[in-house]
Amino acid sequence: MATSKIKKGDTVKVITGKDKGREGKVTAVKKGKVIIEGINQVTKHTKPSQTNPQGGIVQQSAPIDMSNVMYVSKGKASRVGFKFENGKKVRYAKATGEVID
Repeated sequence: MATSKIKKGDTVKVITGKDKGREGKVTAVKKGKVIIEGINQVTKHTKPSQTNPQGGIVQQSAPIDMSNVMYVSKGKASRVGFKFENGKKVRYAKATGEVID
């Protein structure tokens, strides 16, 4: 798979869906989807287990497709590109030109 433009720890803005306009930090990236803390909350019914002996109803963040979020650079939503600096491939925000990592 190609290098992902969004990585764990990035701040992103949701551009479509019920949470449009909200920003948050990426907690996980898997198979073209991202999980953002506090966004796309779903209710899940859990059975009692060793870790949660009570069971019950819990709120958790569900995955959002990567195409529905944009990287936030200096408070501004931006596309992400790749370029080589000192022989190393780095990500950069196209709106500001700032190198991400």
